[in-house]
Amino acid sequence: MGFFEKIKEGLKKTRDALFGRIDKMLKSFTKIDDELFEELEELLVMGDVGMYTAEKICNELKKRVKEEGITDPREIKRLLEEVVTEMLKGGQELDTSSKPSVILVIGVNGVGKTTTIGKLAAKFKKDGKKVILAAADTFRAAAIDQLEIWAQRANADIVKQNEGSDPAAVVFDAISAAKARGADIIIADTAGRLHNKKNLMGELAKINRIIDRELPDSAKEVLLVLDATTGQNAVNQTKEFREAAGITGIVLTKLDGTAKGGVVLAIKEELDVPVKFIGVGEQVDDLQPFVPEEFAKALFADENTIEEAAKAEAAEENKAISEQTDDEAVQEEHIPATADIWAQIDAEAQAEKQSLAEDEEAVKQKELGEQKAREEAEKERQRKREERKSRAKKRNWSTDTTSSESTDTAGDDDWLKSWREGNGENK
Repeated sequence: MGFFEKIKEGLKKTRDALFGRIDKMLKSFTKIDDELFEELEELLVMGDVGMYTAEKICNELKKRVKEEGITDPREIKRLLEEVVTEMLKGGQELDTSSKPSVILVIGVNGVGKTTTIGKLAAKFKKDGKKVILAAADTFRAAAIDQLEIWAQRANADIVKQNEGSDPAAVVFDAISAAKARGADIIIADTAGRLHNKKNLMGELAKINRIIDRELPDSAKEVLLVLDATTGQNAVNQTKEFREAAGITGIVLTKLDGTAKGGVVLAIKEELDVPVKFIGVGEQVDDLQPFVPEEFAKALFADENTIEEAAKAEAAEENKAISEQTDDEAVQEEHIPATADIWAQIDAEAQAEKQSLAEDEEAVKQKELGEQKAREEAEKERQRKREERKSRAKKRNWSTDTTSSESTDTAGDDDWLKSWREGNGENK
């Protein structure tokens, strides 16, 4: 499935619920008047675009209708797509220009933060990058274990400490590991709490100080993961986190499961925070870089346009594959299916697990061998002690020089002295 096809499928609910209604409404009007714009504004607000953004869109549309002399209401759909595209443009590129680059990921529980980190790691690994994950959300139960599972799936390294550890210390260890291993990307799973912004700000400030001290020239992103199904609540979360964490971008997940995709416009326009990735499914490659033009086209396209775009995209992919003349070039250009990617990841994880198991067995066998050797040595020492005792008993040896049995036993006295000094076994 191509890029546009994924976006189109992921935005189906939003397209049908919001822009499908807009399309139907425009077809019901025979002229462009204030009533049309009032209904359009109401539909935009209902689609979680937000009052401020909906009003701004309608004002811009009125301006363009007047400038272009448009009289057909159906033309407003084209103008609307242009306005939305322009509103969403700017800042969506992820800055990973340095080696290593640092990505701090925050978000409240349940939004898909850990899953997003895993998908980002898999994306960078597929691009040939060396990735290290830092388990710096040390206060949420099971956060470290969940991240470790994703690290195994994505075949990425992970740096962790015990639950309750200092998050900044985990990030410091991750930076040290990245320097030593030549990593390209550090992705840190950081705290997502909002019940106490003071503590959150303190933790993030400490992490930022560590990064600025250890990697003063590194590219750094602070990504907030939001659940698109929460609608306008996502806007409120963005406001709170922007004040506490100085976020540089948004990852909007679960767009495929909601009709509230219009919240993308509200976040960008009202808060001036760019959306950098969108989640349009559960598969590893369903986390897509945000492209405003493709997003707007998928929102406003009718079924005929969608079908034509999908066919054109498929034709381009087939052409790119057919133009390759050797296996190596085909391998570079043809991205394997999601199932193949996960099969490879699972196979590598299983091989690593088997290798670790073999190493543990080897260590265990070595320890058993050493234990057996110690036991054998102890048995040998015990045997020699019994042997010495037996020799002493046979000689009827005594230290009492007045005893009648000690007559002519000077040689035995000498032997006993030597035996006490530890040389008896040499006699």
